[in-house]
Amino acid sequence: MKKKESISTAWQDSSQWYKEAVGEKGHYYHQKVIIPKLLSLCHFQQNPQSKLLDLACGQGVLSRHLPAHVSYLGIDAAPSLIQAAKRYRPQPNHRYLVGDVTQKLPTDETFSHATIILAIQNIENPSAVFKNVHPCLNPQGRLIIVMNHPCFRVPRQSSWGVDEQNKTRYRRIDRYMSEMKIPIMTHPGKGKASTQTWSFHHPLSSYCRWLNEGGFTVELIEEWCSDKISQGAAAKMENRSREEIPLFMTIVAKKQI
Repeated sequence: MKKKESISTAWQDSSQWYKEAVGEKGHYYHQKVIIPKLLSLCHFQQNPQSKLLDLACGQGVLSRHLPAHVSYLGIDAAPSLIQAAKRYRPQPNHRYLVGDVTQKLPTDETFSHATIILAIQNIENPSAVFKNVHPCLNPQGRLIIVMNHPCFRVPRQSSWGVDEQNKTRYRRIDRYMSEMKIPIMTHPGKGKASTQTWSFHHPLSSYCRWLNEGGFTVELIEEWCSDKISQGAAAKMENRSREEIPLFMTIVAKKQI
């Protein structure tokens, strides 16, 4: 039997592109949608002993938006991204480690919260991540996963369309239930010279099943829309479609005891 080819999903080769795109404070949606809403879900102000484990943390953008009392550990497989995170002068209670989040995590500590922000769909084996993080959480600790919406944002299999007769902008979905492994060029204009990342599509039901198998109960699902506003002749239908078709899905899962 032919051995299944292993794919490297670490963003080491694409780290320069990622560092430029995200920067110190995050890209637009980090700053305007994801991080404010994520912080409201964590209720850090109600827990002076909060400790956060940030999986696939990149250059640690979340760490620079946390309340000062929150202890933080970020783990990422790309050494250059961890180096970049350290250069942003982290607080004394913030640390960063290189590690593959699909393998045993390089810490024996326990945390009140764990996060995976816009990264789970770039990991080939989400189930392994959920099983690995489970022992790192306190009893009833929360795992919060923010992802590109798996129902409406399927790379190469979803797109926007316009119904001219009804003056509406709609989302077309060509495939959803099938698991897919999709290459993404970080610089499409460079053609074959571009670095490449991978996106792994799974339906929502798969994520819920893997969380359950990993020892979690899904406590909450939120869907977050873009807050951008269009101008011009097509503004009405574009703004309405943004309000109706969410960009991101967030799952809050509680550790079972």
